[in-house]
Amino acid sequence: MSYDDIIYAIDRKISGSSYSSWTIGVTDDPYKRRDEHENDGEDVTHWTHYPTDNEDVGRNVEKHYINLGMKGGTGGGGNAGYVYVF
Repeated sequence: MSYDDIIYAIDRKISGSSYSSWTIGVTDDPYKRRDEHENDGEDVTHWTHYPTDNEDVGRNVEKHYINLGMKGGTGGGGNAGYVYVF
């Protein structure tokens, strides 16, 4: 998915809620990463992941939402083939 497609999808998903109540990240294995967050005691009930067209798209989407107040951090995630939110 393109940067604009992912931004649109995430905005629709979180509509009406505070950015700070969501976590964003990038990963090359969304199922493994979801399990890791769940094993850390985080509530992943509302987990959704989106495939990225390339690594730059994933990193830029992540940065965009972190700048708006979502929880998360830049730098990890392997090749950033997916963006996830929960």
